Amino acid sequence: MTAESTESWAGWYRDRRGAEPIAIIADGRQVRTHIRGVAYEGADFSVLEPTEAGGVLSSCVLEWDIPMPVNAGGTVQQATLSCLLTLHERASDAPSGRAELSLTLRCGGAAYESGIVGAGFRDALDRIRRQLPDDTEFEGRILVNA
Repeated sequence: MTAESTESWAGWYRDRRGAEPIAIIADGRQVRTHIRGVAYEGADFSVLEPTEAGGVLSSCVLEWDIPMPVNAGGTVQQATLSCLLTLHERASDAPSGRAELSLTLRCGGAAYESGIVGAGFRDALDRIRRQLPDDTEFEGRILVNA
């Protein structure tokens, strides 16, 4: 995903009440989604907050895949970045539950994992980038804030 575009990815939201399909929209500055009639947005996937009165995200999981072009040795191939965001139970004095983000890039028959990252999307993506072969890099400019 580039910083100039708006992209949308299909995913799933799961909590104690069940699962439902969601769409995640990112424009390079903000990430947005609607869950059970409540709009959420934030500068990063892990800091989504309701835009109006509504429930905070806690004790839940969001999952989605992002198609991601990768340049390997001068050849661009399509890879898939699988994202798993776990938001733990919110303490009574905290704005949201602790966020854990895990990314897995599937590319060329290999899987590169970020492990669980308490920070944002960019940190998790940088962990994957450091594992890629020397002649392999993400194609285009990656989302600035997501």
